[in-house]
Amino acid sequence: MSNISRRQFAVSAASLSWVAGLLATKRVRAQQQPDISFSSDVQVVNLLATVRNKKAEIIRDLNKEDFSLLEDGRPQTIRYFARDSDLPLTIGLMVDTSMSQVHVLDAERGASFQFLDQVLRENKDHVFIMQFDLTIQTRQPLTGSRRALNNALALVDTPTRNALRSQSGGGTLLFDALIDASQEVMKKQTGRKALIVLSDGGDNGSDATLTETIEQAQRAETLIYAILYTDGGYGSGEGRQIMERLGKETGGSYFEVSKKLPIDQVYALIQEDLRSQYSIGYVSDKPTQLTELRRLQLTVKRPGLVVQTRDRYWTGPPLAADSK
Repeated sequence: MSNISRRQFAVSAASLSWVAGLLATKRVRAQQQPDISFSSDVQVVNLLATVRNKKAEIIRDLNKEDFSLLEDGRPQTIRYFARDSDLPLTIGLMVDTSMSQVHVLDAERGASFQFLDQVLRENKDHVFIMQFDLTIQTRQPLTGSRRALNNALALVDTPTRNALRSQSGGGTLLFDALIDASQEVMKKQTGRKALIVLSDGGDNGSDATLTETIEQAQRAETLIYAILYTDGGYGSGEGRQIMERLGKETGGSYFEVSKKLPIDQVYALIQEDLRSQYSIGYVSDKPTQLTELRRLQLTVKRPGLVVQTRDRYWTGPPLAADSK
């Protein structure tokens, strides 16, 4: 994808598609308010939220009336709500294969095999695998096949010696890889969408910035689960800050692999999170005229509970996919 297309602002068309997917689910239909209609130029803002108590335990029994939603400080009416959503799940597994990850790559592969085996519903969910180092490579396009994913994951590896010798500029294209995944894959999907990123947080070759990367994930309505995995190096400083921002500002989560929290337990937490989300949708009381960033605040009226979701979204009419 060209540098120009990476930097173009694109407002995701997933809003209306998300509602279509929502309406197609029997469980969601039962929980929606009846006879709601809207014109094609209305932007439906949707959120995926996880709620935990003070012990970090996930709360699954809340109703629409338990939530309060503000947009730029103005109260909003929640019009679409689903608990324990059965919507399709689209996951992008993003693996840092730069040489700084060589000592942890085997552990990442092993945990990823187990995670995909447990989380994937072959008749409904889809996963793609992308690796990034001095180049970006899609090892497996979107598929619902465990066999295809396992075969592709086995090929995820660090650059060859020939590739390193021919390298010119760049080293780890973390930001460019995430933008490619958001623009080329995720913005075209419906339902629940998440990028799982295994990296030490280092980027020293991307055309994009961290801010642009976060923005494109937000526009594609995609959560980022950032997993900091390092054997002691870049990830201890700036890399940690980068990964924390990727998780927090997209409504996903940040994890740091350690002896107390090994990679397989991190994946277990992500799996629980993805299977325990509330799907919430509303139409803003302020008409959409220009492309702008609006702040969101979703809270729970029940005391002692914390909501994990994105805190902003981009307005504007849906645009066609970027030209390549």
